[in-house]
Amino acid sequence: MLDAKVVEEFRQALRGELVTRDDPAYEETRKLYNGMIDKKPLLIARCVDVADVINAVNFGRDNQLLTAVRGGGHNGPGLGSCDDGLVIDLSCMKGVHVNPEHRTVTVSPGCTQGDVDHAAHAFGLAVPAGIVSSTGVAGLTLGGGHGYLSRQYGLTIDSLLEVDVVLADGRFVTANAEQNDDLFWAIRGGGGNFGVVTRFMYQAHPVDQVYGGPIFWDASDAKTLMKWYRDFLPRTPRELCTVLGMKTVPSTAPFPEPIWGRKICALILCYNGNEADATAALQEVEEALPEPIFRHTGMMPFTFLQSLFDPLLPPGLQMYWKGDFFDELIDEAIEVHLEHAAKAPSELSLMHLYPIDGAVHEVGSDNMAWSFRNATWSMVIAGISPDPTQAEDLKNWGRAYWKALHPYSLGGAYINFMMEEGDERIRATYGQNHQRLVEVKRKYDPNNFFRVNQNINPDG
Repeated sequence: MLDAKVVEEFRQALRGELVTRDDPAYEETRKLYNGMIDKKPLLIARCVDVADVINAVNFGRDNQLLTAVRGGGHNGPGLGSCDDGLVIDLSCMKGVHVNPEHRTVTVSPGCTQGDVDHAAHAFGLAVPAGIVSSTGVAGLTLGGGHGYLSRQYGLTIDSLLEVDVVLADGRFVTANAEQNDDLFWAIRGGGGNFGVVTRFMYQAHPVDQVYGGPIFWDASDAKTLMKWYRDFLPRTPRELCTVLGMKTVPSTAPFPEPIWGRKICALILCYNGNEADATAALQEVEEALPEPIFRHTGMMPFTFLQSLFDPLLPPGLQMYWKGDFFDELIDEAIEVHLEHAAKAPSELSLMHLYPIDGAVHEVGSDNMAWSFRNATWSMVIAGISPDPTQAEDLKNWGRAYWKALHPYSLGGAYINFMMEEGDERIRATYGQNHQRLVEVKRKYDPNNFFRVNQNINPDG
């Protein structure tokens, strides 16, 4: 137990709020996005500025507290919190500044993807990110970041220009291509291992109205669709992203009631351009595939597409996910998808294949920590349900599905699609870059203070 006087001195040192276990706000403040994870920290420091972050890091280190860092709070395995330790909560540090002349966007660490989308959209710009607007920008970026714009503009980290970081010893540094370039290399894909990032600066790109939305086919057409899709993707322009999903139609509006609960194979589209060019790029969808059972596509603001699925994924759902990278979608793997997707334990459970070819492949595998530049797809298997009694079913389904597919994968995974899976998975994910990450970790955090994450151990 910490001395009450020490805790009070810490409270007085913060501009933000310090939430303790006897605080009326504690139960609400400690909640995590994933309802399957329940952690009870000793203290939650709700920082409002960089000085608060420095004070919090120093307090956690000096008092030998297990310390977690939470940005938008969207982390699947709940690595934005910890039991019996300190949470450095950045969710109050909000702010997005767009420089339309230089097409840069500067973002505070508590921002969500939706915050960035909204601010940049006013200038006809966007930063490549994920496909759910409630996702925290900090965690998304530090893990690499991929979504609708990746084929055209690369990963989120490919547009990252600069960061400010509070290190484990309390120092504040800036990292970019010229300053602390080794730290900048590691942060781009290496997760929260090296410090607390308090500012992100990105290069933004022209994105305004897009052609997008979902198309559903009955699951009986899934084999045809998947075999077509693997050949279609390399032929498509980079402006087009087609996420393939094995899903179930949710029993809710806006989906037509006659197809509620139906197992489907889906394409979720985003074409960054006009409708005529999008129609031309998607001509094969009309000509080569069976008639879909549902289609909701058209021109829309990019911000609308980014938040299209938010209502289906509110905080507090039971979630268990597993990921892998793939460079091929071979017939044997397709059969595995068909078998296991049919056993999905809930309507919200899914498998997505996110295309990460195109511009992603133009960056060398050792240019930054993200190493799988040869992958064509980043896959996630996500067991999701509002019902806590389904937790074990979600886990069992996700693990069995992943285990059957893993032999066909490249061996590693997107760290934002991983639960706590052990050192072997971390090594496989970073591959040839792992040893360099260990060296950077040893330099900037030799005592592994920042270890509540997909951890790079400084001891190798």
